[in-house]
Amino acid sequence: MELRQLEYFVAVAESGSFTRAAERVHVAQPGVSAQIRRLERELGHDLLDRSGRVVTLTDVGAAVLPLARAALGSVESARRTVEEMAGLVRGSVRVGMVVSCGIMDMPELLSAFHTSFPAVEITLSEANSDALVTSLVDGSLDFALVGYAGEVPEGLAVRVLADEPLVAAVCAADPWYGRESVPVGELLERGLISLPPGTGLRGALDAACGARRPRIAFEASAPPMVVTLAERGLGPAILAASMAGDLHPVRITDPVPHSRLAFAWRAAGPHSPAARALIELAENGVTAV
Repeated sequence: MELRQLEYFVAVAESGSFTRAAERVHVAQPGVSAQIRRLERELGHDLLDRSGRVVTLTDVGAAVLPLARAALGSVESARRTVEEMAGLVRGSVRVGMVVSCGIMDMPELLSAFHTSFPAVEITLSEANSDALVTSLVDGSLDFALVGYAGEVPEGLAVRVLADEPLVAAVCAADPWYGRESVPVGELLERGLISLPPGTGLRGALDAACGARRPRIAFEASAPPMVVTLAERGLGPAILAASMAGDLHPVRITDPVPHSRLAFAWRAAGPHSPAARALIELAENGVTAV
């Protein structure tokens, strides 16, 4: 008994036609018929009733059909298992992260993954969150550390690592030094220091301002430079509260903008075996703060 005989038998049983079965398995019809005849001779019983316009199962054929499907399913499961293992031996995973993120330690996650799967090739690139989200959705990246404001970006699944309010961080020489809070309306009257559009922090600021546009006097690509500019007295720095460092954090109110940092991946896949292994590791909480 050969697997192809079982495959041809299942194809005929499900399609009710030797012709359609041959098209399904990409074999000439005489070949399908010959292999099923061989199977029937080996079993000593007819499996198919060929007397009508539609091929039907005999009683024996009806009893054999679920067993044939189970046998073929077991072979497919074995094939998938081998492919999974091969993917974790020879696979690759493409990772992205927000620029100069100093809050969460992506290297620790990647180090833990590399320890478990040393043969998987890992590539890491930095970009703003909007570019990372686009790359995740179109499949250019498998996994990323992104910032976002509001709802989870469409098409993604996330594990939120941080959810923080934004502050206007100022130095001792700033007029707002010592204040506890400032409403968004008053924030709009100042020239601000901010990350560029496309970042989670800037998205949170823009969302809080609504139809009004904040006046950005200085724009820097990474939080450390935003902090440095504010330390030099050049204006309030719009940052997550944990990024303020030695600056004085002034809470932003009416409304309170929030920025989230999260591990993200495509919600629906497809995912390679290596990518699935990394996602599972991230979901289980292998991070450092």
